[in-house]
Amino acid sequence: MTRMRARWLPWALAAVVLAVLAYVAAGPWLTIRGIEQAIRNDDTRALARQVDFPALRANLRAQAEDHIARQYGDLARSNVFGRLGLRVASGLAGGVVDAMATPVGLAALMEGRRVWSRLDGSPPARSLEQTQRPEPYRDARYRYESTSRFTVTIDDERGQPLVFVLTRKGLHWRLSDIRITP
Repeated sequence: MTRMRARWLPWALAAVVLAVLAYVAAGPWLTIRGIEQAIRNDDTRALARQVDFPALRANLRAQAEDHIARQYGDLARSNVFGRLGLRVASGLAGGVVDAMATPVGLAALMEGRRVWSRLDGSPPARSLEQTQRPEPYRDARYRYESTSRFTVTIDDERGQPLVFVLTRKGLHWRLSDIRITP
C-alpha cells in the first residue's frame, strides 16, 4: 500500500500545483467577469470584492493632481492667486476622484465614457441615464504585464486609451488602478 501511495503522491501534488497555477492564470478573467456582473447588477458589495478602492482612489488622485499641476502649474507659479487656485483645484479633484471610484463612475469609465474631462469643465459625452444596460470592457484589449499585473485597455469616446490595471495579492486579483491619459 505504501508503494502505491508513493507512486501516486507526485502525480497528485503535480495536479494540485497545476490547478493552483490555472486558477491564478484565470484570476484576471474571473475578476473582470465579477466586475462586469457587479456593475450590471448594481451590486456594490460584489464590486467591493473585486476592486481595491483605497489603492484605486490613491492612484486616481495622484493622476488628477499631476494633470492639474501640468495644466496650470506655470500659471500658479506666476502669482499668489494662481497658487491658491491650484490648491482649490487639487481639492476639487479629490471629489472627482471619489465620483469616479464608485460603481456608477467605474461603469462609465469601463464603457469608455470619460469622467476625467469634468476636471477641465467640459461636459461628459453622454449621461448614464441614456444607457439602458452597461457594457463594461466592450472592444477591450487584454494583456499580462507580469505574473502579478494584468491590464485591460479600452478606448474612450475621444479614442484615447483607458488602462484598467488588475494586481494580484496572493491568489486574488483586484482592480487597483486606472491609467487615464489627459
